[in-house]
Amino acid sequence: MEEKRTGLFENGLIWFGAGVSIAEILTGTYLAPLGMGKGLAAIIVGHIIGCLMLFLAGVIGGKVRKSAMETVKMSFGQKGSVLFAVLNVLQLVGWTAIMIYDGALAADSVMHTGRWIWCLVIGALIILWIVIGITNLGKINTVAMAALFILTLILCKVIFTGSGVGTPSDDSMTFGAAVELAVAMPLSWLPLISDYTREAKEPVKATAVSAVTYGIVSCWMYVIGMGAAIITGEYDIAQIMLKAGLGILGLLIIVFSTVTTTFLDAYSAGISSETVVSRWNGKHVAIVVTVIGTAAAIVYPMDNITDFLYLIGSVFAPMIAIQIADFFLLKQDKSSRAVYVPNMIIWVIGFVVYRILMNVDMPVGNTLPDMVITIILCLIAGKLIPEKNQKK
Repeated sequence: MEEKRTGLFENGLIWFGAGVSIAEILTGTYLAPLGMGKGLAAIIVGHIIGCLMLFLAGVIGGKVRKSAMETVKMSFGQKGSVLFAVLNVLQLVGWTAIMIYDGALAADSVMHTGRWIWCLVIGALIILWIVIGITNLGKINTVAMAALFILTLILCKVIFTGSGVGTPSDDSMTFGAAVELAVAMPLSWLPLISDYTREAKEPVKATAVSAVTYGIVSCWMYVIGMGAAIITGEYDIAQIMLKAGLGILGLLIIVFSTVTTTFLDAYSAGISSETVVSRWNGKHVAIVVTVIGTAAAIVYPMDNITDFLYLIGSVFAPMIAIQIADFFLLKQDKSSRAVYVPNMIIWVIGFVVYRILMNVDMPVGNTLPDMVITIILCLIAGKLIPEKNQKK
């Protein structure tokens, strides 16, 4: 029986859902001090950098029909990949908790029933999405995305035709820091995209559709957040929707955008866990991750995620840089090794360089320079240490 594959439209819907996110809107508000012109430029530059990396990561998994963490074995070896699988599961548990927390907090601002109740509602819906499964979500996602699209247009109209005190631009945010915050969101999806492109009928085209769709929608969310802060002087998106009288419509935007995005986090945490312990069932682990994330969202406050975003960048930017160098440039496959030590050393260097570059203000942020440095180190190592196990 022929294996069921996802089409271009389905992949586009998946990444539309990933982009429509309260977390992205909130991150956009951080860019308000730059003003609309510079802020928009920073958003576009950051997303071009981030989504190019997202595309390359997705192509690797799509071409070899492997999950994101399985592709990591091609650069770091069988045991070496376990480190990144564990780190990825941890960051996805964190994202699951953050997304449920943000969604519940915003939903409770619209309908005051208690944040913990909304945590449970959103968590239950995410589990329903997981049970249905990625290849069976076509019609449900179509309806959900159409509704989100319409409701987000309404949200745009409310923000950009409204009036308020406004927020003047200042020097509290540099252009480079703003670019890095724009890069951070697509970068956070790097360890996940292959979990979906491996299921596609046409993996390269599906990856392109995924990266472009996500990039456009994510930019849109950032602009909504930034515009809300600049034009209305209001940083709380739920309050904007409430004051505009959106009520139940605003609630739907919040809940379904949270569910469609957080589903991807929990689902990929399950897939990555199979790399750590092969006998685990990814769907079961995804449900456990959702339960843990729901509990954490109820118990712990998670109001500022900038440090979390930078930590993700410092871990996964050098990782994907090494994968890009190995797959596209060196055309090498180290998956037969237990641990490929040279690449592990290069990754540590890349991690340290990223943290150092955080203290240097550059117009393109610090992800791109860090990845360029890491790729150069890989190419040098590739010449000095001949690799016999070539990728076929």
